[in-house]
Amino acid sequence: MDFESLVRAKNELKPRVEQLFRHLDPDRKALELEQVEERTLAPGFWDDPEGARPILKQRGVLTDEIALAKKLKNGLEDLETALELAKEDDSMLAEAEGVEGSLRQITEDAELRMMLSGELDQNNAIVSISAGAGGTESQDWAAMLLRMYLRFCEARGWKTEIIDQQDGEEAGIKGATFTVEAPFAYGYLRAEAGVHRLVRISPYDSAKRRHTSFAAVYVSPELDDTIDVEIPDKDLKIDVFRASGAGGQHVNRTESAVRFTHLPTGIVVSCQNERSQIKNRATAMKVLKGRLYELELKKFEDKVAAASGDKADVAWGSQIRSYVLQPYQMVKDHRTSHETSQTQKVLDGDLDGFIRAQLLAKTLKAE
Repeated sequence: MDFESLVRAKNELKPRVEQLFRHLDPDRKALELEQVEERTLAPGFWDDPEGARPILKQRGVLTDEIALAKKLKNGLEDLETALELAKEDDSMLAEAEGVEGSLRQITEDAELRMMLSGELDQNNAIVSISAGAGGTESQDWAAMLLRMYLRFCEARGWKTEIIDQQDGEEAGIKGATFTVEAPFAYGYLRAEAGVHRLVRISPYDSAKRRHTSFAAVYVSPELDDTIDVEIPDKDLKIDVFRASGAGGQHVNRTESAVRFTHLPTGIVVSCQNERSQIKNRATAMKVLKGRLYELELKKFEDKVAAASGDKADVAWGSQIRSYVLQPYQMVKDHRTSHETSQTQKVLDGDLDGFIRAQLLAKTLKAE
């Protein structure tokens, strides 16, 4: 990139950075953070972990937003300094280009985060993957999706924990559920909810025929004490069973795994990662409440869309994305038409482009 191009890039980025900085308002956030810190110093604060959790979460969000505002301000100043040096010395152009690329990435990430304005977008996420009909083919596809999302979270430094997994008979998984602990995890990942379609030459078919497989992804928020979802006992069927797979003698010899079936909706959730049935019950209930909340939210969105004459963006059971590995290489999102031929990068967790396109489409539609 030559000097004139870098100047144009700086002039294009500067108003975006300044707008984001005003929106983040780090001075006001710093005052809010001081108030939150004072609450953590109150006597008995740490004696109630559940009560402390939302306050600590708020502290984390404020800290992240203050740090983001600082990155934006410093990045713009660094770019202006680098351009001043490059103006006098052409050998500094490469360094200035690197600074511009870094600032552009920070700006785009910040803009994406500003799109997450939903009531629970800041919450942790609970992601469930379920193989569709098709036996081993679909179960292998479900395992590929699980790997893709775990890699996506790992690249962002997000903490994940698999709380339930049912292995397939020959390969892959019948289903899996994992939690994602990170600011705005639910806001980002809810764009992935829906049915995902894979087209490829089957590695399990001796005739090397092309197969189409489906798997469903469900994303729900981890609810805190601010939202209460009541589930009457009569609506719940509870089963306990022995945990499957590796896990030590105690896990496999006692009925510590728990399965909840919500009778009115047919939603089934289970948890078997803990050795304690009590802990598994608590985790399964958390997952069920999140699924029910998301279901009610979807019903509300569908009613709004029906009233406006629009079709809902993501309905349960809809096909949102196709991953074609044969006869050509293409991943395409059917909601936004965003696509890429870099199929392996996507399967390795490079989902930023798809998530950004979906969030932008939702933001524009809301406007």
